[in-house]
Parts: sequence; structure tokens; C-alpha cells
Amino acid sequence: MIWTWDVIRRIIEVLWLINIGFAIWTVFRSRRDIASTWAWLLVLSVFPIFGFIIYLFLGRQLSHDEIFAIQSSQAKVRDDFLTKQHALLKKHDLLPSWERRPRARMLSELNLTNDDALLTFNNSVEIFIDGPKLFDNLIANIKQSKTMIDVEFYTFYDDHLGNRVLKALEDAASRGVKVRVIYDASGSHGTKPSFFAKLRELGGEAQPFISTSKKYWFTTPRLNYHLHRKLVIIDHEIGYIGGFNIGDQYVDQSAKFGHWRDTHFRVEGQAPQMMEIRFAMDWNTSCRKSRLPEYNIDWAKDFALQKATNESNVAMQIVSSGPDSQDFAIRRSYEGIIAGAREYVYIQTPYLIPEPSVLEALIIAAKSGVDVRIMVPCMADHVFVYRATEYYAKYLTQNGVKVYKYDNGFIHAKTMVSGSNISSVGSANQDYRSYSLNFEVNAFSYSPVLAAKLKKIFEDDLKDATLMTNEYFDSQSKWRKFKQYFSRLLSPIL
Repeated sequence: MIWTWDVIRRIIEVLWLINIGFAIWTVFRSRRDIASTWAWLLVLSVFPIFGFIIYLFLGRQLSHDEIFAIQSSQAKVRDDFLTKQHALLKKHDLLPSWERRPRARMLSELNLTNDDALLTFNNSVEIFIDGPKLFDNLIANIKQSKTMIDVEFYTFYDDHLGNRVLKALEDAASRGVKVRVIYDASGSHGTKPSFFAKLRELGGEAQPFISTSKKYWFTTPRLNYHLHRKLVIIDHEIGYIGGFNIGDQYVDQSAKFGHWRDTHFRVEGQAPQMMEIRFAMDWNTSCRKSRLPEYNIDWAKDFALQKATNESNVAMQIVSSGPDSQDFAIRRSYEGIIAGAREYVYIQTPYLIPEPSVLEALIIAAKSGVDVRIMVPCMADHVFVYRATEYYAKYLTQNGVKVYKYDNGFIHAKTMVSGSNISSVGSANQDYRSYSLNFEVNAFSYSPVLAAKLKKIFEDDLKDATLMTNEYFDSQSKWRKFKQYFSRLLSPIL
């Protein structure tokens, strides 16, 4: 064969067509939303070999044997109380009288139906927006623990704060407290299994989420499905949930980020027991590979929902979502809050890359006279993600939504508050990754007192924020605008 340019061109064309065929087969063999499908087709088509390597580690979906299992004892508790709560919902008698409003009833029913999220009533909640205060309080509670501590974080760094928390956990384990830790290996980059060696020697247990042995690293997708939840449960009655991770940057010890502004709940009551069930499911799923003992919810047989006694009690549901479920529980709850808003919706998120359904809900609300305000950071922690955030901020600004950039450091809070008694605080951002790729957990609350506090916190943050106007975006360079448009094309897989 004579290797002329014409022959080489024909070979390239054939190989490109074969690549396109493999790209179509690869992407369409798994169920995913349209935007993600087209984004992966773009990557696989434009980068024939490199694109498939990226897909190997980032695009493959979870196999059926990695879907969560729930123990029979936990299932019995859930099913018994789900039946009772559905019956109460039909009589419009689920929420306490002082929280019984149509929007709250509809949202609580959505979470109950969509995620089997039991509604607990007798919770007291403390809000933390300052990292040093949060972790001082958490460590104090760990030191006072008597029976058990569950710790689940996306990031558990081997740094000053990480060692402070670990030392408190080790001391608890030495007193006979049962300590379990789950962390995301990717989010805790640099933290080696040996970091928890002493904790294990003292009787505690620690494992990465859905840990995978080196033997199966090639066949098991790990890089694109992160444990993004942040949970601590102490003695079955105290729970922490929100946006803070364990690392020095979260306590204002980062030169890059400076002040770290986040939001976290400390909850006392029965909602922590729902957090514990969530933890147990995550733990038992990871045990399939690590061979550690499974988590047994021994209090399930005696569980009984307690009623709210006064208006200081917070009705709360612990709602989780992830790639193991096609119910998109947290995203749909966000949509429900936005769609039902009549006066205002205040949102804080470090990443603003909403799916079309959320995007349209925000625009419809704004154009219907609802005061829709969103607060994002003034700086990037991931460049592509921040450029995509800027693109959507510009688009929303053009359609009546007020978007602010927080100037006093980095805002990492994931909050939503609307109306007189509806709020959400947790780990889920306003982006594709939190909607469908990450394992997330949020606390949805129905309390006039709590909603008023979160609204006030947002309004206080406005003093350190700048409204992003059409003029602000028009003044940006063409190169920056190009990066925003390009990043937007990759939004579904960022």
C-alpha cells in the first residue's frame, strides 16, 4: 500500500466514524439526562482516545451491586412510621398547628413520598456560620460522648484541625465509646488510611466510602461519585449537618480563601436518629468491600416518634440523594420550594450551575414578582466551575434574579429559605453534581423561628456582598466571556 495523504485521510475518517459509534453506544447504554448525554458525546467525539480515558474514570455509572441496602430492622421502622405519616397527611394533621401551612404540608409530603424521609418534630436547632466556633462546639460534644459517635465527611484532612478532631475521637474510643468514621478518599486527598491507625488500635473504625481494593480499581468507577455528605451523630441524640468539612481552610486558616463562610446545624432531638440511619446505610454499603462489621440499629425496635411540645421545636426531615436513586429528592425539593414561593427565595451556594428545571423555576418565580436572591463566592476554587457559575449568574440577572457575589472571603454555604417557615441546610449545592452525581444530605425544616434566623443571616451577609448587574458582566473581557460559554457546555459533567 502506498501511504498517500488521501489514504491517510480515509483511515482517519474511518477511525473517527468508529469512535463516534463507540461514543454513541457508550453513552446511550446508561440512563442519564439529555444534557449529560450530549456533554459526554461532545467529550468523546472531540477527544477520541483521551475522552474515553476520562469517561472510564468519570463517566461510568454505579453498578447494581453498589446500590444501598437497608437492614430489616431499619426498614420496619421506616415502613411503620411512613404508613402512619401518610395517614396523617391525608387529614392535614402531620405538622404542628403553628407550622401547618399549605406549602410546608406539600413539601413535607413530597419528601416523605420521594425519599421516605420521616418527619420528626421535637428538634432544637443551633445555627453555626463560623468554623472555629462550630468545631470547638463539636469537639466539646465529642469529649462529653457516652455511647457512640458517627462521623461522615467528604473531607477529613490530615492537618491541624483534622488532628484535633481525630484526637478527640481517639480519646472517646479509649473511654469505650463506639466510634465510626467514613470519609471520601478523593475529597480527603492526602489523608492516608494510616492516619486512623491509632483510632483503630483503640477500638474505633474508619473506612473510605465504598472502598475499593487495588485489584478492582479498573472495573469500579470511583472518581465521579463522591460522598459529599457531612454528618456527625453523637449518642443518638445530637446531630451535626451542613456544609463544613474537616480541614484548616474551614476554620479560616487558608491564605487562598481567607474567611470561610459556611452554614451548619447542630440538632438535638429525633432528627439525629434519621441521620444515624443514613450513616448506617452508607457504612454498610462500604463494608461490602472493607469487610468491617455492619452497623446494626439496635434502637429501632423501641423507636417512637415524639410530638412537638412548643413553638421552639423544629419539624425536620433528613433528605438524601445520590446516583443510587433516580428520584432526585433534594433537587425536586429545591424546585418545590422555588415553585411555591410567593414573597421571597434566598439561596446561598458556592456553585451555581442549575439544571434546566431549576433554572426555569428561578426565572418563573422572579418574573412572577417573587424576590429571588442568590449569593455566590467572589473567587474560584475550581476555575471551570466558577466560569460556568458566572455564565448562569449573568443569564439569571438578565431574567430578573438578583445575584450577589460575597466579598468577605469564600462562601460555601448551601442554604435555601423561603416564606414564613421553610428552609434547607445541608451539603447539596445548586449544580448538576449535587443534583445527580454526589451523595448528598440536607435538613429540610418547617419552623417560623428557624426560617427567620436564616433569612436574617442572609440579609446580614448582603452587607459584605456586591450585586452583579448587567453592566458588571458587559464590562468583562471577551476572553473571559468565551471561557464562561465554553465552561457552560461542560456544565452537566463538571
